[in-house]
Amino acid sequence: MNQLYNTGIKLYELAARAAALRSVKVHKMIRGQRRTFDTLRRRLGNRPGCIWFHASSLGEFEQGRPMIERLRREHPEKPILLSFFSPSGFEVRKNYPFVDAVVYLPFDTPKRVRRFLDAARPSMAIFIKYEFWGNYLHELRRRGIPTYIISSIFRPGQRFFRSIGGMFRKMLRCFDRLYVQDERSRRLLKVIGVENVTVAGDTRFDRVTDVMRSTVDIPGFPGFGEQFPLRFIAGSSWEADEDVYAPWLNSHENVAFIIAPHEFTETRLEALRNRFNAPVVLLSEWTREIKRANLPNGQIPDYLKSVRGIIIDSFGKLSSLYRYADMAYIGGGFGAGIHNLNEAAVYGIPVIFGPNHVKFKEAADLLACGGGLSIATKDEFSSTLDALTSSKASMKQSGEAAAKYIHDHLGATDIIYRDLFGQ
Repeated sequence: MNQLYNTGIKLYELAARAAALRSVKVHKMIRGQRRTFDTLRRRLGNRPGCIWFHASSLGEFEQGRPMIERLRREHPEKPILLSFFSPSGFEVRKNYPFVDAVVYLPFDTPKRVRRFLDAARPSMAIFIKYEFWGNYLHELRRRGIPTYIISSIFRPGQRFFRSIGGMFRKMLRCFDRLYVQDERSRRLLKVIGVENVTVAGDTRFDRVTDVMRSTVDIPGFPGFGEQFPLRFIAGSSWEADEDVYAPWLNSHENVAFIIAPHEFTETRLEALRNRFNAPVVLLSEWTREIKRANLPNGQIPDYLKSVRGIIIDSFGKLSSLYRYADMAYIGGGFGAGIHNLNEAAVYGIPVIFGPNHVKFKEAADLLACGGGLSIATKDEFSSTLDALTSSKASMKQSGEAAAKYIHDHLGATDIIYRDLFGQ
């Protein structure tokens, strides 16, 4: 890459190292990068030819996961490397059993890139959705290593399509093929001369369907909230989201609720619990009491029947809990952007989310088909939920539209997998 790009990466690295002095998450990333080469040496050894998957964070990993697990199933002899840039991906999936090694991706400087590729020795590189690191892409191309991006999506305002975006357009030309989510992305890329594009769809639809089919039982469910006519779940919730839906829950005592906050610090959990004027417990407390009671057939003890709210305080449970709800609220829409809508929609329930969703194709699609509802204020949330919950027919119709949307978009994993691995 040119000197301007490399200078930008070095400044980014300096800023990250400064931020690590006060941010636990960034400190984990910097510390984790120092261990990358040792992990590659220990876990991959002298085996060349690994299939390298790179995801920026946890959400992108979930898009690549169907490909990884199918590859492991059908080609157990192939070593697989998974890298993350963000701690929110690495720290959750560092022990992911379907790959041979999980590492942090070092900063995109020429020297580190060469060292990383020398150590990993990939035979193929697969980037997921939004990862465009110039030095990695150019070095992969220079070495003749087939490189792909999957589940990618492009919008007119992105830097690739601006008059000063030449440097970024060169990155796109490093991919042997780009697998995009929709026809609009293909057309945008064609305008700038990138035509090695396949419209495959979004692998997240396959992933959430796999999750739905293999959900694990949570002790005491579905007994939780059975005396309440409705159950509400909020996934990946931030404080700004709770400002919107907590007043409605407090004024609707006939609604049981499950909340999965985006972060699980002790202070955060206690503050969240205190927002509600109803009996609320942490999932860990609920699970402990269910096991202690040791009742048959998933029954719950009488003293837990008054519990109206459960707060999730561990990773990996949310996707299984959506099935116990009548409606879902997905957080992030009052911040940087909404989280995984499809994870809830696959269960055939209406999906509600905040206003910052314009960058998310699935949000627009769910709004169009009636499976999704967008709100922008506390009052708008209240009026929308009152209307939704007052009619069982409307709620059922919205949920069925959400489930149909997921079903109609399955198959991206098959398209990409057959292209890359010939099966």
